This record gives sequence, structure tokens and C-alpha cells, in this order.
Amino acid sequence: MMTSFLFLVSSIVSVLFTQSFSSHSHLTSIFNVVEYGAIGDGVTDDTQAFSDAWKATCGSSDSEPTMLVSSEKTFLLQPLVFEGHCNSDNINVVIDGNLIAPSNPSEWNCQVQNCESWIAFNHVNGLNITGSGMIDGQGSKWWGLSCNHKSNGCGKKPTGFVIAHSNNVHLSNLNFKDSPQMHIALERSTWVYITDLTVTAPNHSPNTDGIHIQESQNVFVTRTTIGTGDDCISIGDGSSYLDIMDVVCGPGHGISIGSLGKNGAYETVEHVHVREIVFEGTSNGARIKTWQGGSGYARNIVFERMTMHDVKHPIIIDQFYCDHQHCTNQSSAVKVSNITYNKVTGTSSEKTAIDFVCSESLPCKEILVDDVNIQYTGHGSNTSAYCQNAVGAQKGFVFPSTIGCLESNTDP
Repeated sequence: MMTSFLFLVSSIVSVLFTQSFSSHSHLTSIFNVVEYGAIGDGVTDDTQAFSDAWKATCGSSDSEPTMLVSSEKTFLLQPLVFEGHCNSDNINVVIDGNLIAPSNPSEWNCQVQNCESWIAFNHVNGLNITGSGMIDGQGSKWWGLSCNHKSNGCGKKPTGFVIAHSNNVHLSNLNFKDSPQMHIALERSTWVYITDLTVTAPNHSPNTDGIHIQESQNVFVTRTTIGTGDDCISIGDGSSYLDIMDVVCGPGHGISIGSLGKNGAYETVEHVHVREIVFEGTSNGARIKTWQGGSGYARNIVFERMTMHDVKHPIIIDQFYCDHQHCTNQSSAVKVSNITYNKVTGTSSEKTAIDFVCSESLPCKEILVDDVNIQYTGHGSNTSAYCQNAVGAQKGFVFPSTIGCLESNTDP
């Protein structure tokens, strides 16, 4: 009920937001980056011009100032933070031109040894970002770098586009590609509306999540297409009341809760609704992943009305997640409970279409599999399910039909 109410609110606000931008060209307080010295030839460093245009926009006494990035131009930007707190609580950023990062990691001008982000908005309330432009992180030369290279690429790679410590944010209509690491990250923000985005990177690009949500609440993602080398959407610690709807995902690693609990951390995710999703050739579909030795919880999560096309692991809960070879067995775990999979159809490229691998010391509880039909794309056999230390129920038509540790036709 709460998720439906939040989605209704988001839909109303989204309509109002779209209407407000249809007339942005008529606003009097428009701060065009070109008028602040930006060249837009894709070669000249336009960072200072963008910084100056932002300071004017943020400092404007107008009720709805707009920073405008002109169309038919390509602007080269070094790492840049657009810092609030602004005079207006309704700041518009219209990106109709293209933004590109330096193509070589050694050319990045970072304030610290490791670049944490390329473009970031920090402490900006009432932020409306839209446009028809492309935001290109030119990350291909970052992807293969390690600390054996004597360059800025040694260490943590930068996130492409960050919104942090901000409230009432709208991000729409833009195109993102080839970030050095994650494309879009939401951090410690609330009431964020993401609509009509396209996010792309090659399927071999490491850690290039489309959208990462961390320590944020009341986030709505809809009508978005994501295909990268990692999770289409990843949901990290401290996130709650999320509504993800009408997303096409692939290539990539699917939509993931976690990973949670790394290095013994206490981490939580709850009240997540994922629906109307199409997965195209992804390595995972709906995934929950937690580390041994951690604590906290992932709970009150619904995955429904999802279509799988040739997905390797369509439904998976993994309480033994490990991304390296030195993990040891530990008794403590992140608690996973009240998880629903409803109306999931399609095909799996592996025979195990449903995979619940849960902790013996802290089993997964209240797992409901309802009206699920996933067929094998290969020949000679059907899909199967693996169920270890999970408690719950399956109801309606379910295929693969036998999920060993769930009861049939009863509520969990």
C-alpha cells in the first residue's frame, strides 16, 4: 500500500515536472555556459566556464533559475562538483549539448590522488536535471588499469555522475555512456525521481553499474533502458522505499540488492518494489547478495511482473557472496526475509532457474514464489530449482515446479 501511494505521488510530481520544463526557454534567468566562456569544441577545457555558470545559477535570487548547456556542442570537462546550498529551492539544469570526460586517465585533473567522481551535485535541494544530451565518461582506458600502471587509474576509479546529500531531485531524458566506473550514483538523498534515461557501456566493462542507490530513501526509477558490464541497478546499504518500474536491463548483471555485509558490516535494505522489468541476456535477473560475517537485513522486497530472456540466473538469493578467492565460512549473516517473486516468466540459459542459497545459522524466511514460469533455452531437459536453508511457500502455477524447501500452495 505504501509503495503504491509513493508511486502515485511520484507520477503526479513527474507530470508537473515535465510541464514545467516544456516552457523553460521562456524563463528570464537562464545562465548559458557559453556566455561564461565555454567553447564546446570537444577539445578546449570548459570546466571553469561550467563552474562560473553554476555559481551564478545557484546564487540567483530568481525563483527558478536555469543553467543551460547549449545543443550541438561538445564540452570537455575535468572532475567538477556543483555545490549547493542554493538560494532557490527549484534549480534547473538543462543539458542539451554533450559532455565528455578526458579520454586518458592521466589527463584527469583530480583534487586528491584518486578521482572519486567526474560530475557531482552536492547539497542541492529542488534540483531538476533534464535535456537531450549525451554524458560520455570515455572510460574505456580506465577499465583495464591496475596499480601496475603509473597513472591516475591506480586505485578507485571515478563514478560518472553523482547526486549526494540532496532532496527533491528529478533526473530525466538524458543519455549516459562509458563511465570509468558506476554511471549514476545516488548517495544520502531523498525523493529522487529518475525517468526516461538511457545508460550504455560494453558488457565487458567492469563495475559500470547503470544506477547505484546508497543510503537514499523514496527513490523512483521508471521508463529507463540500461545495458552495461555490471548491475543495471544496484541497491546498497541504508536504502529504503524504492520503486523501480518499466526498466529494460541488458546486457549486465541484473537488478541487485547488495552486496551487503562485507567485512562484517551491519547493513540494511528494505521496502523495495521492482516491477515491469525486462531482462535481456543478463547474467542475473532479480538478485539478493550478502556476505558471510556481516549483519543487518534485506527485507520487505517484491519482484513482480518480470520477463526473462535467456538469463543465466533469473532468480537468486546468495548469502555466500564472495567476489574474490579468500572468503572463509562464518556463522553470522545478513538476515533475508519477506521476499516475494510474483508473475515472473521467460527463459533461463542455465538449468537452475531459481537458486536460493541461504545460511544455516540464519535461514532466509518468508520467501514467496507465486505464478513463476521459467523455461530452459537449451534442449533435452527442463529448468530446476535449488533451495538451501530457505523457508516460505510457492503458490499458483510455478515452473520449475519443485522448490524443495518451500511449502506448496500455502502462504508463508
